[in-house]
Amino acid sequence: MVISAQGTVPPSGARGTARPATHNPKPPTKTSHPLRVAILGGGPGGLYAAALLKRLDPTREITLWERNAPDDTFGFGVVLSDETLGGIEHADPPVYEALQQHFIRWDDIDIVHRGVRHTSGGHGFAALGRKHLLEILHTRCHHLGVDLRFRTEAPPPPTLASSYDLVIAADGVNSTTRDTYADAFRPHITTHRCRYIWLATDFPFDAFRFEIAETEHGVMQLHGYPYAPDASTVIVEMREEVWHAAGFDELGEPESIERCAKIFADALGGRPLTSNNSTWTTFRTVVNESWSHGNVVLLGDAAHTAHFSIGSGTKLAVEDALALAACIQEQPSIETALTAYEEERKPVVASTQRAARASLEWFENLSLHLDQRPRQFAFNLLTRSRRVTHDNLRLRDTHFTEAVEREFGCPPGTPPMFTPFRLRGLTLRNRVVVSPMDMYSAVDGVPGDFHLVHLGARALGGAGLVMTEMVCVSPEGRITPGCAGLYTGKQAEAWRRITDFVHSQAPGTGIGVQLGHSGRKGSTKLMWEGIDEPLDDGNWPLVAASPLPYKPGSQTPRELSRAQLTDIREQFTAAAWRAARAGFDLLELHCAHGYLLSGFLSPLTNRRTDAYGGSLAKRLRFPLEVFDAVRAVWPEEKPMTVRISATDWAEGGTTPEEAVAIARAFAAHGADAIDVSTGQVVAEERPEFGRSYQTPYADRIRHEAGVPVIAVGAISSWDDVNSLILAGRTDLCALARPHLYDPHWTLHAAAEQGYDGPGVVWPAPYRAGSRPPRTGRTDAPKPRLTLSS
Repeated sequence: MVISAQGTVPPSGARGTARPATHNPKPPTKTSHPLRVAILGGGPGGLYAAALLKRLDPTREITLWERNAPDDTFGFGVVLSDETLGGIEHADPPVYEALQQHFIRWDDIDIVHRGVRHTSGGHGFAALGRKHLLEILHTRCHHLGVDLRFRTEAPPPPTLASSYDLVIAADGVNSTTRDTYADAFRPHITTHRCRYIWLATDFPFDAFRFEIAETEHGVMQLHGYPYAPDASTVIVEMREEVWHAAGFDELGEPESIERCAKIFADALGGRPLTSNNSTWTTFRTVVNESWSHGNVVLLGDAAHTAHFSIGSGTKLAVEDALALAACIQEQPSIETALTAYEEERKPVVASTQRAARASLEWFENLSLHLDQRPRQFAFNLLTRSRRVTHDNLRLRDTHFTEAVEREFGCPPGTPPMFTPFRLRGLTLRNRVVVSPMDMYSAVDGVPGDFHLVHLGARALGGAGLVMTEMVCVSPEGRITPGCAGLYTGKQAEAWRRITDFVHSQAPGTGIGVQLGHSGRKGSTKLMWEGIDEPLDDGNWPLVAASPLPYKPGSQTPRELSRAQLTDIREQFTAAAWRAARAGFDLLELHCAHGYLLSGFLSPLTNRRTDAYGGSLAKRLRFPLEVFDAVRAVWPEEKPMTVRISATDWAEGGTTPEEAVAIARAFAAHGADAIDVSTGQVVAEERPEFGRSYQTPYADRIRHEAGVPVIAVGAISSWDDVNSLILAGRTDLCALARPHLYDPHWTLHAAAEQGYDGPGVVWPAPYRAGSRPPRTGRTDAPKPRLTLSS
């Protein structure tokens, strides 16, 4: 976790109204060593790129334009990671040595919440003033012979592109170059929900400090860190509506600063805050589909931004400069160099932006977590971006992590994932769920030997709960001809065979059934023959909330009449009755992923004008009728859950606020937990994939609706599960692909953590495998002597 120094006024570099490109940039030169290089913007990224390129080839003519004076600096402190510093040390030792003279270092993070301070150590930070960083880079550029033109507007990008071999646009978040060639770079800019201001103090904090203030206007937060022996950076942030309610929109700079100092007087020890032309601003995430166009390339904030709460602006810009210089040096042409630069940096930046987005949204929704106990709140804050996890936080600060575990209720030596969880009369021995996964391997809806082995193996593998695939309530409700059902007695008997195996051979493991109806997404081929593609023959008619095909070429469903709604509700009821007779421990109603009940919930798929369409209350009506009918026949002591899509990932779809309302409605009708998934409702969705990318929706529903949740979505490691559970973002974690890769995933998670307790039990025939098998020899003789030449 690193804080970057982003200015409180537009970052330096060429500015002005975007000019339309009068012509395209010239094609990249055939040589990989451009002799004339133009750089727009005198921030750390542009300066360091200039120094590196000049150092690699002193014959280069490198000109850098900066509209501000050399001693103008916006923002205060810069924190750089050890990884970034290692790259600088390797590429340019003089710069590294100069930086070392100014760094101040510390290890601790303090989180202050409701008057309680918790400290976590072992993090390792190095910071210096932004002014010192720029002075070091100015000196290095002058020494190498770079032409630095301060207080000078750069020529228009097309002019530079036609007269230089390479143009590096390091002109900041408001990049004129990016605007000029917007059709080529294809930028996407997202404005977020908080206002923030960069300030400073005249004393050093003794740790990285997060302080929460609950005011009459709403919650505000302070992010502070030292960057000099006598100075710290302070960022004050709050939601836009809180900013307005507190009257900051009507205050000038001095009044704003004075107000912030009063609000956070305890953190500041009563000292004042200072500014440097500081203004309130709103963070914008910049993403570009392409980073180069002809001989023009983007670098730093012009190419990408990542929220200051994980601190990556300066870090990413410096790393961009290192990568760009290396690619130019290594590749045979500028064209291949720019391609290599983009291929190298884009995945790294995308990963950072995902972490930054998670951190940003955590702070945007800070009010959700205020009622957590202070130590759990601190753990939640530390792990918010998913880059700091339970396991590496334990390595950094064992004492702090163990204290959080004790408060949570973990017995000594028990990872959070192996604590029990109760839903009605069902107690799960651990927090791991084998997520429902369609197998498309049933014959006439009857589960066979494949299902016995598939589900039986995962039950033996140690998970607390194993879920079936979506089991269909009628032949017409199948997705494919290979989908399993519970609409005949023969199917129920086949399921009983499977539940009996689980209960007898994996005692303590629960097995749940997910009931659903395909709706408009039915009558398609098996997944591996063409997912969501209509059958070549043997199609059956489809029904849905509204007569809308899933995608072009899909069958158009019939809109369900009132009489048909009654029939389908009775199909669900009959299937639930059979599920109870078949011995399932838990029943989940599938109201997600665009299937029939989901189709009623989403405004994109429900266009009805009767009592079952329109407002959210009306869209909820039929799914709740089905839930009530199923709950009435499902045994009282057995739990029911509901899977929902908390967002459609499409404009005009289900909002996060509606997802909370949907969860509340099902909970009010007796749902014991909400299984929070997302998407697959409309074919034109644009999901924001990433590790644990759906868990923020579960987190919000858990805290706002006050109902237990099951988190799903790219949760791939036991470290993720421990982190999410201990932070209080979910109650259970459902994993799909990891259980396809390893049916004994949970057992192996226990073995890898050295856990052998009641939260997971090795089947007696498997106990000999409870320790990892030995690998090749690792005790080879070590060299006795080191000879020098």
